[in-house]
Amino acid sequence: MTLQDQLDDFKAQFKTMAPEGAFEAFARSTQELIDSGQAERALKAGDVVPDFVLTDSDRNPVALKDLLANGPVVMTFYRGVWCPYCNIELKALEAVAEDVRSRGATLVAISMQGAADSRNSQKDNELSFPILTDKNGELAEKLGIRWTLQDYVIPVHDGFGVHLPRIHGDGQWNLPMPARYVVDTDGTIAYAEVNPDYTRRPEPADLFPVLDSLSATANA
Repeated sequence: MTLQDQLDDFKAQFKTMAPEGAFEAFARSTQELIDSGQAERALKAGDVVPDFVLTDSDRNPVALKDLLANGPVVMTFYRGVWCPYCNIELKALEAVAEDVRSRGATLVAISMQGAADSRNSQKDNELSFPILTDKNGELAEKLGIRWTLQDYVIPVHDGFGVHLPRIHGDGQWNLPMPARYVVDTDGTIAYAEVNPDYTRRPEPADLFPVLDSLSATANA
């Protein structure tokens, strides 16, 4: 079963089980984000990723320049440990993590949540790759993928116990759009997929042709 098949199955189940109005509110919020065109304005292939130093789930600093010193970097931005769609995607990425590493690349996940939630994500999804904290969504903002939730959908999140100002520790109702990047060793984005619809994600295997091409170029 493909990743998208798994996501579609969960979405169909959620629609039948969600509290009244929740599914519709999330759908409206998503459509408005799509219609805003923000995803199209985000950094894309050919752009340069802003340099960063984030912290991992043990609060150790992780610098982009150090990651790139070992080869290309695959970055996947996700919404948080509370998001079932994100957890499905993380497990799908874990299934190909060794394939990514065998192509000389480093895989990292990035979210706005704190270290404790990231440790839970790693444990629950049995991840072999690190989760980094993008405090206040500053990196997501530079990439153009951070957005602010609409007023009407905030109570719906609260109803599920997802109080983002507390989870992120920044007092704001912001999230990153799910996004996946391949960054070449010079910091240039070789592949970018930004999803304003959080129920849709690219297949992990889409990474392989990009990484193979970068490897072939590096070894030419």
